[in-house]
Amino acid sequence: MTGTVITVAPTGAESSKADVPALPVTLDELVATAKECEALGAAIIHVHIRDADAQPTLDQGRLRATVSALRESTGLVVQLSSGGAVTDPEGDRLAVLDAGPEMASCTMGTVNFGDGVFLNRWEFIVDLHTRMQERGIVPEYEIFDLGQLTTLQRLLGKYGLPFGGHVHVDLVMGVPGGMPATAAALVACEQAIRDLPAGSTFSATGIGRGTIPVMLASLSTGGHLRVGMEDTVTYAKGRPVESNMQLVARAVGFAQLAQRPPLTARETRALLGIPTPHPTTPATTPKSD
Repeated sequence: MTGTVITVAPTGAESSKADVPALPVTLDELVATAKECEALGAAIIHVHIRDADAQPTLDQGRLRATVSALRESTGLVVQLSSGGAVTDPEGDRLAVLDAGPEMASCTMGTVNFGDGVFLNRWEFIVDLHTRMQERGIVPEYEIFDLGQLTTLQRLLGKYGLPFGGHVHVDLVMGVPGGMPATAAALVACEQAIRDLPAGSTFSATGIGRGTIPVMLASLSTGGHLRVGMEDTVTYAKGRPVESNMQLVARAVGFAQLAQRPPLTARETRALLGIPTPHPTTPATTPKSD
C-alpha cells in the first residue's frame, strides 16, 4: 500500500458539548470542520449528528440535510454511522441508509461498550449488509473484537461481497469491553484479515490514549487511519484536543513519515469501489438578467 486513507470522525455520540466545547455539533460546525480536515488530507468523514440541544439523534431530516451539505461543500466520502448511540433502536439505525450516504458503518457483533451494551444481532447485521448491497452503499465493517472478523467471513460467505466488491474493515480498539488498543491486538487482527477476500483493506481507530500506538501499528502493517474527537478528546496527557484538524494534521504527519502520504477522496473512492459522485445540483438557480 503506497498511500493512506485518513478518515475523520469529528463528533460521535458519547461526548457532550458542555464537557467538550470544541466538539462540532451543529451543521455549520460540522461542515466547517469537514472542509478544514479535507484541506489537510482527510478523505472520508464518519458522521454522527446532534439535535438542537446537542444530543445524539438519527432524525431523518437532519441526516439528509447533513449528507446534502457535506456533498455540496466538500469532496469527502460521506460515511454515516449506523451505530448511532447504544440506546438507538434497530429500525432507526436501518433508516440511516435512507439518507443516501456513499458509505455506512456495519458493526459485526455485540460488544460491551463501557457501562452500556452495543447490540448487533446477527439478523440485524444481515439486514444492514443486504440493504446496502441493494442501495449501492459501500459498508465499512466495524470490528470491536477479533471474533467479529470470523462473523464477517460468515456474512460474506452466506450473502456475498458488499456493493463495489471491495471489503474494508475498521478495527475499533480500546473501547472498554472490546479489544485493547495495542500493537499485538492489531497484528492478530491483521493476520485474520488475510482470510478475507483477496485485496481486503483495513483502517484502525485507537480510542483515547490508544490513539498513537494504534496509528503507528496500523501504518507499519499496511493499514489506514481513523482519527477524530469521536475517539479521543485529549491530544496528550493533560492537553485537551483543540479541534479535529489538530488530530488530522498529526495523522497526516505520521503517514508522511511512513512514506505513505494521504490518499485523496478520488483515490479513496477508487480503492474502496465507491462510484464517482454526480455533480450536485445547486440549491438555488440564479435569476436571469
